[in-house]
Amino acid sequence: MIRRLFLAAALAALPLVSVPALAEDETPLLQGHFSFEGPFGTLDRAAAQRGLQIYKEVCSNCHGLYELSYRNLSELGYNDDEVKAFAAQSNVTEISDDTGKPAERPARPYDKFVRPFPNDIVARLSNNGALPPDLALIVKAREGGADYLYSLMQGYGDAPAGVKLGENLNYNKYFKGHQIAMPQPLTDGAVTFADGAPNTLKDEAYDVATFLEWASEPEADQRKQIGWKVVIFLVVTTVVLYIVKRKIWSDVEH
Repeated sequence: MIRRLFLAAALAALPLVSVPALAEDETPLLQGHFSFEGPFGTLDRAAAQRGLQIYKEVCSNCHGLYELSYRNLSELGYNDDEVKAFAAQSNVTEISDDTGKPAERPARPYDKFVRPFPNDIVARLSNNGALPPDLALIVKAREGGADYLYSLMQGYGDAPAGVKLGENLNYNKYFKGHQIAMPQPLTDGAVTFADGAPNTLKDEAYDVATFLEWASEPEADQRKQIGWKVVIFLVVTTVVLYIVKRKIWSDVEH
């Protein structure tokens, strides 16, 4: 847990791309009204599964999920065979016990999500000098959390009159400085969902933000459940202790 918090703090200090701000004003974020919001909120697992599909088909070409293992997907409702099949779609390199040389094999549930690039240098060379951030903790690392990502996915458009974009940069009204290296990743119909759910840009943005919220804290629902059980236990215990106290001291004049 300490390591995840440290990484989140470190990621928060890294912009998606270093460019000067065009203006101090910022466009208010869109509100996703996510199911997981608030102390009683729970994750919409169907939306998170669709978000995983978006990550696999679109985001994973540039972005990694460095803190997640494939086995974590069981918490999204996938069974063991489905997790194994998903992991096997990617290959990992390890030292062969037989030859002592690097060899590729299909990923297994205990492996971390395979990174799209072998190192940061290759990542920058493949993205016009910009380093795509890890997405496992991006919700915790960006002010606005899931609402920020939900807005960012829908914030692309033509630059206003008088605004000159830098080389290989794109306009996004929700990104600080409004110039972002990442091209627009999602559009209407960018992904055809396996469950046949609507796939407008708004729907896709909601689903991928839900998935990345889960990725940042897979145990959130369990923590909320435990937290409320503890609160109820403490309330009941307090009432019982008060009754016992009144009973014990009932004969003593105060």
